[in-house]
Amino acid sequence: MKRANKSPEQQAVLVKAVRDFLEQKVYPLEPRFGREGFAAIEPELEALRAELRERGLWAPQVPENLGGMGLSFLDHARLSREMGKSPLGHYVFGCPAPDSGNVELLLEFGNDEQKRLFLEPLARGEVRSCFSMTEPDRAGSNPAWMETTARLEDGEWVIDGRKWFTTSADGAAFAIVMAVTDPDASTYARASMILVPTNTPGFIHDRLISVMGHTGSGWASHSEIVYENCRVPEANLLGPRGGGFLLAQSRLGPGRIHHAMRWCGIAERAFELMCKRAVEREVAPGRPLGTRQAVQHFIAECRAKIDAAVLLVENAARRIDADGAAAARTEIACVKFFVADVLTEVLDRAIQVHGALGVTDDTPLAAFYRHERAAHIYDGPDEVHKSAVARWILRGYGLELSSQSK
Repeated sequence: MKRANKSPEQQAVLVKAVRDFLEQKVYPLEPRFGREGFAAIEPELEALRAELRERGLWAPQVPENLGGMGLSFLDHARLSREMGKSPLGHYVFGCPAPDSGNVELLLEFGNDEQKRLFLEPLARGEVRSCFSMTEPDRAGSNPAWMETTARLEDGEWVIDGRKWFTTSADGAAFAIVMAVTDPDASTYARASMILVPTNTPGFIHDRLISVMGHTGSGWASHSEIVYENCRVPEANLLGPRGGGFLLAQSRLGPGRIHHAMRWCGIAERAFELMCKRAVEREVAPGRPLGTRQAVQHFIAECRAKIDAAVLLVENAARRIDADGAAAARTEIACVKFFVADVLTEVLDRAIQVHGALGVTDDTPLAAFYRHERAAHIYDGPDEVHKSAVARWILRGYGLELSSQSK
């Protein structure tokens, strides 16, 4: 269902409200988040989430009848840019990955009972969820190739396999699991998605995965999960049997735009910190870093690239609002690799300008760099998206290439 965009005046009011809330109440929690981790500040974060629900600033992507703001994709993207300036922003406002993508899946493909049991508490922020797709022994660039299986037995799905980088599984109430249900079907009809409460026997949280030396906790973590004779009712099938790949594409396409606008926000925060550092840090008495031509070039280039990235993302968001995610696949793929490049370049420049301070946890730069290097990998590696865009373009010139062309 298409949602109308807010007027420019309404958008400005919402953006300012988000910006002010972050600066006044969320930024002050970032140093503790960096030093002590998510679990240590979770009570404060929950209080902020409750305040945002009362103020009507909760969950921009969730329909109003479920307690959200019911924004269009473009309006959500613009708020997401502001929220992305803090590593806690999307969580506090009720639209973090993977919950935001799972909400969209349940909205589109969930039946009434699944919406009651899983969607409604998730949309209200009463529980967290995770998305269990990637496997340690299978290339993430080929999501149709997986080992985890689910077989029907006495009215239950019996799931066996191993997943990893299941984000936010620590403390989540349920997982959406992608597993092979029809091994003899065609390549893109073999897998299905199944809802699995995490307290189900056979759902085994094997470990928290350390990312560049940090394991994290709770929402801010990645886990390896073992499914061992894990049984859930047949009714927990999400969408059609064999439709897992199509559901994944439905989830991951818009999700890439969510990520990209968040990346724009991170880049903007890094840019702001870099400019402040260039003014305040002196290389000699009376000679701030900003007097150096190399730093000036960093600032000019980063400004231009961030602005270009924002425009590219907003263009893709407009196309999704107008024509749907499938029609915007070229725009989405271009956004994925272009904005990831901008993000990592701006972060690298900002850290360079900060010098030794930039690699400490005294600023959010090191945490951003640690966790967002994966922007080039998750939701499809950059190289896959570039090849896909080239195939779609060349098709218009009469050259047909398969995804496996050498």
